[in-house]
Amino acid sequence: MEVIRLFEKHVPPAAVAYCYQLWQRYPFTFRVTRPRQTKLGDFRAEVRPETPLTVAYTITVNNNLNSSAFLITYLHEVAHLLVYQTRRRQVRPHGPAWQKAFREVMRPVLNEAVFPDSVLLPLMHYLQRPAASTGAHTALATALRQLDTAPADQHLLIDLPEGAGFRFLEKEYIRGMKRRTRIVCTDKQTGSKVSVWAHVWVEKV
Repeated sequence: MEVIRLFEKHVPPAAVAYCYQLWQRYPFTFRVTRPRQTKLGDFRAEVRPETPLTVAYTITVNNNLNSSAFLITYLHEVAHLLVYQTRRRQVRPHGPAWQKAFREVMRPVLNEAVFPDSVLLPLMHYLQRPAASTGAHTALATALRQLDTAPADQHLLIDLPEGAGFRFLEKEYIRGMKRRTRIVCTDKQTGSKVSVWAHVWVEKV
């Protein structure tokens, strides 16, 4: 699917042109992926052996996010790209350089034409000192959750009690303790511990 079509499908209409302009200005491969256990999106920079002076950038975002959450996640990852391009030396992933870049790329969309009031106000507060995840800001995480349409027969993992069984990405788990923005769960088949994003939709079993 063409990149512009992906934006038209996944971000608020008033933000489509801006998202596309960023993709044109800072070329990268953009993919929309199925839900993942531990992240909503990611940024990767790869130096290819055949062209060692060229860096290939890739940004991915989960396909199950509502349009506001998708846009925030996309711009979160674009900010990582900007930091990498200007400061390739090792910096804290979500330190001051990234926080500044994130605020800058968010600024053009911080208005009521893009975000509903319920999201805009907590989002502006979150951006004063953005964290690695919107889930770390309770008011913003709650506002974004309220925009979700619950899939049939599914629940948010964070709403299940500890010890409850659930199915996610074709595997079964036992819900454990919440740690910041994720929940430590136990794989029923292997007994191994996995950290799952607290706000994913899961099937209770």
